[in-house]
Amino acid sequence: MILTGKVVIITGAGPGMGQAMCRGAAAEGAKVAVSARSADAIAAIVADIKAAGGQAIAVPTDVTDTGQCQRLAEATLKAFGRIDGLVNSAYFHPPWASLETAAIDDVAKAFDVNALGGLRMAQAVLPQMRRQGAGSIVNISTLATRKPMPGEGGYAMAKAALAQLTRHMAIETAGSGVRFNTALMGWMDGVPLNTFYDSLPDGAKVKAQRASEVPIGHIPPDRDCAKAVYFLLSDYASEVTGAALDVNGGDWVAP
Repeated sequence: MILTGKVVIITGAGPGMGQAMCRGAAAEGAKVAVSARSADAIAAIVADIKAAGGQAIAVPTDVTDTGQCQRLAEATLKAFGRIDGLVNSAYFHPPWASLETAAIDDVAKAFDVNALGGLRMAQAVLPQMRRQGAGSIVNISTLATRKPMPGEGGYAMAKAALAQLTRHMAIETAGSGVRFNTALMGWMDGVPLNTFYDSLPDGAKVKAQRASEVPIGHIPPDRDCAKAVYFLLSDYASEVTGAALDVNGGDWVAP
């Protein structure tokens, strides 16, 4: 268990990789602060973690609210006494649209959640991590920042800003013991993607076609993509900061 003794905050614990990360981090030995806007959803995740013998708390949080981000950090400290890791996984995906016609308000919301939400959370946990002399912050980005896909411009712009936050803060916190890294996810097999495919008349065929285009030969499951995040949170990545790790089955190099 590579996260034994670690206290980790995970934002955006909705359906998909967010939930998988919470359960997986707990299974790897971490005490987890589970966060999302839905109190019922995160309470269910915490119940599952506790039933499996883990430790977790549920803290409803909207990352567009600075006060709520601060309260999440404070609640984690009160419950567990320290903060070793933060995963900025909360996101907003604007409606699919060309940037030529995209609603500016939708793009602005993507920046507020995806990029500024990550900054708010980093600012909330950094004082404690600096006091400890150690900490790991992992920002969840997207393949779309490397491999543009029509219709995802607003989402990709915001996630690219989050990745730049990684690079800047890795330098600004140099020598503090705090590390910043980015994990770039692509198509992930799980509830959200399968719901999308199920909505299509020929969903199974479309999914099979997409899987054949990924170099590893299948669409990476969200629970397995989450394992790369545990590595970046762990002491095995103690010498890694300012890095961008592609966790998308090699899809970023495919034509």
